[in-house]
Amino acid sequence: MSKKFASFVVFAEMRTGSNFLETNLNALAGLQCLGEVFNPHFIGYPNQDDVLGITLDERIQDPLELLKRIQSTPDTLSGFRFFHDHDPRILDDVLADPSCAKIILTRNPADSYVSWKIAQSTNQWKLTNAAKRKDARAVFDQSEFEQHVSKLQEFQIHLLNGLQKSGQTAFYIAYEDLQDLDIMNGLAKWLGLSAQLMALDDSLKRQNPAHISEKVSNFDAMQAGLAKLDQFNLTRTPNFEPRRGAVVPSYFAGAKTPLLFQPIQSAPHQEVCNWMAALDQIDVDALLSEFGQKTLRQWKRKNATHRSFTVLRHPLARAHHAFCTKILITGPQCYSGLRRTLKQVHKLPIPQELSATEIGTDKFNKNDYRTALAGFLKFLKLNLQGQTTIRVDGHWASQSQYLQGFAEFAQPDFVLREDELAKDLPDLAIRLGHQSPLPWQPEPSDLPIRLSDIYDTSLEELAKDAYQRDYMMFGFKPWRS
Repeated sequence: MSKKFASFVVFAEMRTGSNFLETNLNALAGLQCLGEVFNPHFIGYPNQDDVLGITLDERIQDPLELLKRIQSTPDTLSGFRFFHDHDPRILDDVLADPSCAKIILTRNPADSYVSWKIAQSTNQWKLTNAAKRKDARAVFDQSEFEQHVSKLQEFQIHLLNGLQKSGQTAFYIAYEDLQDLDIMNGLAKWLGLSAQLMALDDSLKRQNPAHISEKVSNFDAMQAGLAKLDQFNLTRTPNFEPRRGAVVPSYFAGAKTPLLFQPIQSAPHQEVCNWMAALDQIDVDALLSEFGQKTLRQWKRKNATHRSFTVLRHPLARAHHAFCTKILITGPQCYSGLRRTLKQVHKLPIPQELSATEIGTDKFNKNDYRTALAGFLKFLKLNLQGQTTIRVDGHWASQSQYLQGFAEFAQPDFVLREDELAKDLPDLAIRLGHQSPLPWQPEPSDLPIRLSDIYDTSLEELAKDAYQRDYMMFGFKPWRS
């Protein structure tokens, strides 16, 4: 079989119709789509042991070997689906390879968000029997939606730039195009296949066919939230603008004092917002937030004497916070999928289930915690160097990377340190006209175990090894010196 391409990839996201596209592609003679072969938590499909003879553990050790096998199936054009949070180690190799056909599947982010929220609620991700459809309504969350859009845009920009730099084009297909037989057959021709579909597969049913207003319980709030956004960022593909590394929607501004806080995840956040609210004698909910770049520019113009700041936390203390809140303690805030992967693949010594009240008991004592935190720090070193299948999360991304992201839109005027806030925050308030600002009083930690109870020099060395750049850029001393 003479092939136009050696392989193909479908770049997509959850709830964009990729299952339906894959089903129809697999109906074409001479083609096989192998599923999500670089999903960090499974290989191909849940509960599958291997793809082309390579197991999950083998793929984690050497993802390029699986890529080579996909490219080398002699009589079949083989490919896979790839989402923004799949193994980043192979992405640039795939993008740079002109023998790998790129199919880019997109969907209106508002629709994919609502579909994702409903699927989360019902735990029904595919539907083959309409009689078994589960019904639910989504609750729109403005901040969550903006983060959803930001991730999609960032990924699309990376794809676009990779194709531009290597002089390639992709076959773009929208969610609505999936129901057009001629377009699907056009895709087959573009892939170099002679086979054509006589009809589209009807085994998968559309799960939520109602109008979006009927699928969202707080639709009025959703309409108001979407009105704040630049509509072109939602619908223009692939030329999204601008890059969203600055995470503008996470910023907070004073209701009276022209002060802008640019928070870093797993660094001081809520307590700083509480101080800003007390400065203006308002409830913390009255702080200005949920900015877009347009509305933040308007706020800056209106408050010509504004000042902005961010707060750094010691890398070890920040890793301790991220580990405790996002990995160790099971519950709604835990990254459950990542937790399973860290336990099963990276052998993190943590119980199957653990509540905050069980930390410090016989089930998980202080020594257990110290050992597990050490394992997490070792994982962070690999993760931050791009040597794991897991994408770097904002709760443990290096703080120097955060500042580079801020600079894409607005570099903070002041980079403060958590251990110096008692002096720096009142000084900042005085600069902005407060004669006798409230002192900074850090709130007691809500973590179930204190870093001081388990700290030793070995943990410090592991943190320094993982965050060499932050220690160097910001001059962090040992946490206990």
